[in-house]
Amino acid sequence: MRKLFVLLFFVSILNGYAQRSKNIFSKDPIINLENFQKSRIYYGFYLGFNSYDFKIDYKEVTPDILVKKTTGFNVGIVADLKLHEYVNLRFEPGLYYTKRDLNYPNNPNFTKSSDALREVNSTYIHFPLILKFSSLRTGNIRPYALGGLSATLNLSSNSKSLEDNVDGRFRVKAWTPNYELGLGIDLFSEYFIFSPSIRGVFGINDELIRDKNTSSPWTGNIESMKTRAIFINFTFH
Repeated sequence: MRKLFVLLFFVSILNGYAQRSKNIFSKDPIINLENFQKSRIYYGFYLGFNSYDFKIDYKEVTPDILVKKTTGFNVGIVADLKLHEYVNLRFEPGLYYTKRDLNYPNNPNFTKSSDALREVNSTYIHFPLILKFSSLRTGNIRPYALGGLSATLNLSSNSKSLEDNVDGRFRVKAWTPNYELGLGIDLFSEYFIFSPSIRGVFGINDELIRDKNTSSPWTGNIESMKTRAIFINFTFH
């Protein structure tokens, strides 16, 4: 029901936007918000979806841990500082919800089927500092590329827990650094700018906290575990 509500919400926004912005893609559009991009600082907000994964490297060759991804939800704000006519510095803090299931196939150490499954529920506070490189505006359309660094605080990391996988507790580090790359497009309507974008997020450091037992069937063979994610955001200025 929550996913259906979010989908209907976006459909209603896009439908209203389309009704107000028929001239964006016309042959000779009326130029909307012509002086908006001349502002030194401006603000906005975004809503969107995410798909988180793990990139796992192993010490020895064994059956891969299977990561089942789900679609999560993003919400945040945007502060944009104009550095150059085509370059902006953006700070985009946001709250991200996601869930991943880790399945350990064909492991003889597990006596119960529940041992082969670990649910990784995550609530992230995401702090990206991004450079936005815009192309020349054509009518009411302006494509752009994004790149930058971010830090993520995982409120559900269990990093301070003394329990580990023996007790059913999967642990990761609270803070992780990332780099981000993406593409988007600014669509100028009469009253606001609508900017859909897609972005890849790549964790830099290993974020797994190992179990106390160095031969743990859950963490013992993992060399590193790093976040990989795709964000689809809809930004409004």
